[in-house]
Amino acid sequence: MTETIGFIGLGRMGEPMAGHFLAAGHRLIVCDLRDEAVAALVDRGATPARSPAAVASEAETIIVSLPTPDIVKDVALGPNGIVAGGRARNFIDLSTSGPDMAREIAAGLGARGIGFVDSPVSGGVAGARAGTLAVMVACPDELFTEFGPLLGAIGTVFHVGTEAGLGQTMKLANNLLTASAMALSAEAMVMGTKAGLDPQIMLDVINAGSGRNSATQDKFPRAILPRSFDFGFATGLMQKDVSLYVQVARSLGVPIDVAGAVETIWRKTAAEFGSESDFTSIVRGIEPRAGVEVKPRTKPKS
Repeated sequence: MTETIGFIGLGRMGEPMAGHFLAAGHRLIVCDLRDEAVAALVDRGATPARSPAAVASEAETIIVSLPTPDIVKDVALGPNGIVAGGRARNFIDLSTSGPDMAREIAAGLGARGIGFVDSPVSGGVAGARAGTLAVMVACPDELFTEFGPLLGAIGTVFHVGTEAGLGQTMKLANNLLTASAMALSAEAMVMGTKAGLDPQIMLDVINAGSGRNSATQDKFPRAILPRSFDFGFATGLMQKDVSLYVQVARSLGVPIDVAGAVETIWRKTAAEFGSESDFTSIVRGIEPRAGVEVKPRTKPKS
C-alpha cells in the first residue's frame, strides 16, 4: 500500500534511500538544508518542504537519515521539529545516534503520542544505491508489522528487539567491526608494502585466505590502491560511531581493550585529515610514518 512519507536528510545515504521509496510508489515530502539535494528529488516527483515541522504537517510517517545524534534530536523534538507539525504519527530513525539518544527521543515523541522506530542501516553508499542495506529495526511488534514491509524498499530488514536503542546497539557493534577491520588492514598493508610485497598481490592472497574482511575486499580495491580515497563515508562519522560504541561498552562494564585502541586511531585520523575526509584516509596517516605508499606494482586479477 502506498502512503505519504516525509523524508528528512538527503545526504550520501539519504538521497538514494529516499529514491527507493519514490520508486516504490509512495508520495514523498522531502527536506534538507541543501537546496540542490531537495531539487534532485523534486525532479523525480517528490514535494519539497522547508522545515521538519512543515514535513510533519503533511505526512504521518517521518523517516530521517541524519549525521549526528544532536541533529536527530533537534529534528524530532526541537521547536521547529516534527513535534511542531500537526500530522506526524510515527518517526523512523535510519541514523546512527546511539542507544541513549534513541531512548531519549522515543520518550519525547511518546509523550506526544508519536511512535518511534529505531532503525539504523549498514551497507554504505553502494548499499543505499542498490537497495541492499542491512536494516536493524528495534520497535514494538505492532510497529514492525506496519513498517517492516516499507523498510524492505531499502534492504533486508531485521527485527533485533522491541526496545528503542537496541537497533543502535546492533549498529555500533557492526561499525566497530568495520572500523577495526579498516584500521588493522591499513597497518598490515603498509607493513607488507614496506617489507617489499606488492599491495595488489597482498590483497589477492588475503582475500583468498582467512584474513579477508570488508576493508580488503572492498575499500582497498575501490579507493585505496587507486589512490582516490573516495569510498563515500566520512572519517568523522566513523570516529563518532566508534566513540559511541566505547561509551556504551563502558556504561555496560564491557572491556574495551581493542575498541579503545581503534578509537584512538580514528580520532588521530580525523584530527590529521579532517572530519569530512573519506575514511579510507586512515591509510594516509600510517604511510608517511612508515615511509611508503600502498600502491600496486601489478594489475589486479581479473
